[in-house]
Amino acid sequence: MRIDIVTIFPEPLAAMLEYSIIGRARQKGALTVELHDLRRWTSDRHHSVDDYPYGGGPGMVMKAEPFVLAVEELQPQSGARRVIFPTPQGKVLTQELVEDLAAEEALIILCGHYEGVDERARRLVVTDEVSIGDYVVTGGELPALVIMDAVARLQPEVLGSVASADSESFSEGLLEHPQYTRPRSFRGLDVPEVLVGGHHEEIRKWQRRECLRRTWQRRPDLLRKAALDDDDLAFLRELEAQSAPLDDTVGERNWS
Repeated sequence: MRIDIVTIFPEPLAAMLEYSIIGRARQKGALTVELHDLRRWTSDRHHSVDDYPYGGGPGMVMKAEPFVLAVEELQPQSGARRVIFPTPQGKVLTQELVEDLAAEEALIILCGHYEGVDERARRLVVTDEVSIGDYVVTGGELPALVIMDAVARLQPEVLGSVASADSESFSEGLLEHPQYTRPRSFRGLDVPEVLVGGHHEEIRKWQRRECLRRTWQRRPDLLRKAALDDDDLAFLRELEAQSAPLDDTVGERNWS
C-alpha cells in the first residue's frame, strides 16, 4: 500500500516513520509512505500557504491552490482514489472505516493547519473527511499518523500474523480481553488459572467472555451492534443479574 501525506511539517513526521511496525513494514516493502511539503505547490516567492480569511475573523486560512495542485500531481503517480482530510467535522474514525480505507491500494492524506483550509480545496479534491474524535488538535499531522497507522497495520505482512489483527479491540465489534505474560504472580495478582491450563477451548471461552465483560463495563454502546450468539447473550444476562448496568444504554438492548 502507498500513502502520500501532504503537510507543511514533513520533517517531524519523517522521524515517526522509522520505528516499530511502520518502520519494519516500510523496510520490507509492504508499505510505502511518501511525505510532501505543501510549499512545493506554492507560486509566490515567500512560498505562502495561508492568507487572511474573507469576512474577517482570527487567524489565517490555508489556501486552496497548493492542496489542489498537490492532489492533481500525486493522484496520477499513486493511483489513489481516496483523498483524506482530517477534520473534527468529518466522519469519526472507526474500525469499520479503517477496514474500508485499508482495502485501497493507495491513499492521499492532506494535513490542514491554522484556522482551517479554504472550502474550495475540500470541495474540489477531498473525498473523505475523517475525525479521530470530538476534540481539536493543532494540525492534521497527528490525525494523519493515527489514520496511517490504523490502516497500515491491516495490510498483509505488516503485522506478525493475521491473528494479531483479528484478535484486537473492535475487530469483532468488542473490546479485547485482558492479556498476561510472565511472571505468573506479580504483587499478589495471579494470571487466571484457565490461561495456564493448556485447554484451548476453555481458553477461547474465557477470552470471549472477558471481551464481553470488558465491553459491557467500558463501552456498552458497542454491544448494540456486535454479532452475539446465544452463549454471549446468556453471559450478558448473567452480568446484568449480578450488577446494575454501569450505563443506561446497556438496558436499551434486550438480551433475551
